[in-house]
Amino acid sequence: MIDFPVDFPDGSLRIIGLGPGPAEWMTPESTALLAAASDLVGYKPYLDRIAPQPGQRLHASDNRVEIDRARHALALAMEGRRVGVVSGGDPGIFAMAAAVFEAVEQGEPGWAALDIKVTPGLSAMQAAAARIGAPLGHDFCAISLSDNLKPWALIERRLQAACDGDFVIALYNPASKARPQPIHDAFTLLRREKAGETPVAFARAIGRKDESLVLTTLTSADPGLADMSTLVLIGSSATRSLVQAGRPLLYTPRSVRSA
Repeated sequence: MIDFPVDFPDGSLRIIGLGPGPAEWMTPESTALLAAASDLVGYKPYLDRIAPQPGQRLHASDNRVEIDRARHALALAMEGRRVGVVSGGDPGIFAMAAAVFEAVEQGEPGWAALDIKVTPGLSAMQAAAARIGAPLGHDFCAISLSDNLKPWALIERRLQAACDGDFVIALYNPASKARPQPIHDAFTLLRREKAGETPVAFARAIGRKDESLVLTTLTSADPGLADMSTLVLIGSSATRSLVQAGRPLLYTPRSVRSA
């Protein structure tokens, strides 16, 4: 085990990125903070990935109560606890860091004085890109398809802008049992705006035992492959397919000719 010193006094809160899944992909700082926390707060499937320390208290909650979870964590920190708020991937990308600071801004006056720090983690987008090759080698953007916290019209506008800008697009939260339609609507828009041979990747549960990776094209892609464990990558006009040592890969060159 790596002996990594951490700054985690009583009455403080750390927002900890767990990475996409494997312990090997978690940073030494995140591992040390998890061990040092008196309380860990998070979505239950994320807490299930952690072996608790003796005496450590775990506070699990459902996926759609981010602000309530953040308030609970802040209240625990005010009681003098060492509180770790856990997020899969990186906590600053569609995750708990924003929820904690939103709760601070809207909540109890004392919360603004708490010692709060964010610890980065390997994002799902980075993990998927590494498996695929180098699809994020040039300009890219990340868009969440969840319309739980923003209107679908805004998502469509941002997808359109990403197409107009010819970005590589990473789609987070593409589909769930409660939201099966957004990924299909997104592909309808993408197929209207981009060439049919545009490379597409469905990267599911990367780094975990049930990992799967499908490389295809925009024309041939089956949006139904996506679920909440899937990161969908849509190439730009510059993204290329190649076979390297018998393995199909995608990459986006760093150099781009003048338009």
